[in-house]
Amino acid sequence: MSSGRDGTRVYNNNKFKLGLFGMNCSGGLSLTKAPERWDASWDNNLAAARMADDAGLEFLLPIGRWHGYQGEVDTQGTTFETLTWACGLLASTKQITIFGTLHVAFVNPVFAAKQMVTADHIGHGRFGLNIVSGWNPIEFGMFGVDLGDHDRRYAYSNEWLKIVKRIWSESEPFDFDGDFFQLKGVLAKPKPWWGTRPILVSAGNSDTGQAFAANHADCLFTTIPNLEELPNKLAGFRAAAPVGQLRNIFSSCHLMVRQTRKEALDFHHYIVHEQGDMEAAEFALNLRGARLAPHLKAEQGKLKERLISGAGYPIIGSYDDAVEVFKRLSDAGLDGLACGMINYQNDFTGIRDELLPRLERAGLREKPPA
Repeated sequence: MSSGRDGTRVYNNNKFKLGLFGMNCSGGLSLTKAPERWDASWDNNLAAARMADDAGLEFLLPIGRWHGYQGEVDTQGTTFETLTWACGLLASTKQITIFGTLHVAFVNPVFAAKQMVTADHIGHGRFGLNIVSGWNPIEFGMFGVDLGDHDRRYAYSNEWLKIVKRIWSESEPFDFDGDFFQLKGVLAKPKPWWGTRPILVSAGNSDTGQAFAANHADCLFTTIPNLEELPNKLAGFRAAAPVGQLRNIFSSCHLMVRQTRKEALDFHHYIVHEQGDMEAAEFALNLRGARLAPHLKAEQGKLKERLISGAGYPIIGSYDDAVEVFKRLSDAGLDGLACGMINYQNDFTGIRDELLPRLERAGLREKPPA
């Protein structure tokens, strides 16, 4: 890894970047009872992280989850806290960027700033922060925090992040008198590893959330309404961001790929229609409610199926089919995907041996150095 945060893998020359998404959570992204579903043990997380690192993937992105989706198997009910998870994996990998996902309403900014600098030093500058304002009333209740107004949550996040940035950059004690925090004599050392702040990631679907992400994020996550609307959506994000700040725009997907399209479709049918946790899907649908993007609300008939299969843009088909989808997303202006899968170890073998070489031949990725 070359000197400086710009030399970290998430900023490499690959035209289309890839990461693993949600493997700190039991079941990953899929609301299925299938025995193949992801067991999010520490040993399994470590093995998957090392596979991704060795294969040249750019990042690992965890989900900040405190309460599962109940049902028969309670998908995401068993999870690792993401900052300590990131520390363990940063100490056990070599080049991959690893994010922590932080609900800012649940952690004091002075404490969190120190935690994240510790992670950044463990990974020699490979740590990044995914900033979450939060939406889940059950989780806010667990912490005794008022969910409050949507826009006010983002105002809180903006003030929280302003404090953290000052802690990371300023060498003299400072006071802070804001709407949410009144702090005295704030100072923390050491500073981040490279002397520059960790990479910031944010996602938002509302206008307020999108504005927050555009103003603060180095790497922004967004949903894919459809391929036709995607170019204008991405162009709007880039136009709204400060010049030179927004380096990558990513989305999330659920990969269900096999040698043939029929194999993938048969597996999808098995995961969803034979082994789907319908009770969890109903719980998730009711919990998300008004938060659902318009393009999802318009597909109510397929929504439970999609929730069971896995959150994010569905990519179901052969390895060649997946390359075609990746190429269309790249041509639309997307810089990469955070990928969920049914089992991050078992499925990754095919990703490494079949999909990545095809992406290299398509000019979307370069072969990683030996």
